[in-house]
Amino acid sequence: MKIVNLLKKGKPSLSFEVFPPKTETSFDSVRTATEEIAKLKPSFMSVTYGAGGGTSKYTLDIAKNIKELYAVPTLAHLTCVSSTKATVRQKIKDIKDSGIQNIMALRGDIPSELENADRTGWDYKYAIDLIRELKEADSDFCIGCACYPEIHPESANQKEDIGHLKEKVDAGCDFITTQMFFDNNLLYNFLYKIREAGINVPVIPGIMPITNANQVERSVKLSGSFMPQRFKSIVDKFGSDPAAMKQAGIAYATDQIIDLYANGITNVHVYSMNKPDVARKVQSNLSDILGK
Repeated sequence: MKIVNLLKKGKPSLSFEVFPPKTETSFDSVRTATEEIAKLKPSFMSVTYGAGGGTSKYTLDIAKNIKELYAVPTLAHLTCVSSTKATVRQKIKDIKDSGIQNIMALRGDIPSELENADRTGWDYKYAIDLIRELKEADSDFCIGCACYPEIHPESANQKEDIGHLKEKVDAGCDFITTQMFFDNNLLYNFLYKIREAGINVPVIPGIMPITNANQVERSVKLSGSFMPQRFKSIVDKFGSDPAAMKQAGIAYATDQIIDLYANGITNVHVYSMNKPDVARKVQSNLSDILGK
């Protein structure tokens, strides 16, 4: 089922994100973790794609497994930076042949060894190039793209960032998923600005339950997210106690999600990081709201 159709149901729902194994030896443990999350019957599950396409085969394997065994709609991530047209077109064919209708079109992180390379001859420089390729390959794909509720680290300002987002939507993006954020007011302000800019496709907020103190630094580095004082106080108080930090982090994420539902958001995407216990607890905290 296409994600845009799932979003039209109008009732609160959760989706979860998982990542594929980095090596074949870890495939079974990752598959087991993703299956445990699939058993929760989320509205859909997304499967990430490693930097440079290193885990691309496993991305499709995990996505197919979830869809075929548990009938959970899947969203396969696909990146394009530094890839050739032949490589990307083969990946698109593989996804189509697998029966997966939903693709998250991303530029992807530039491999460290290519950060200073001349990119003028690259077939794909930005996510919009991949979106156009997808529309050309199959107009029936449901295409998602990513956004930063605050600002993309490479953008000069938010106005420029929203302008690039509008270009992706105009090129054929059907819905948008946000990077993680920890202050809902940033999301509400962002939604107002993009609607003013003429971006009217559905926006799915992405929430990351921080379950250990070490995640804080990694999360800030990854997304540049603003950390509210309320959240900093939680980390200061409970960060040295793993069990307490996990409970507090899940509670904070749950509170964010409840506020989003209360303000008209219907689907929230949880970056569950292959942790079935975290996904299960978040869903359990929302059981009556979700009707689970």
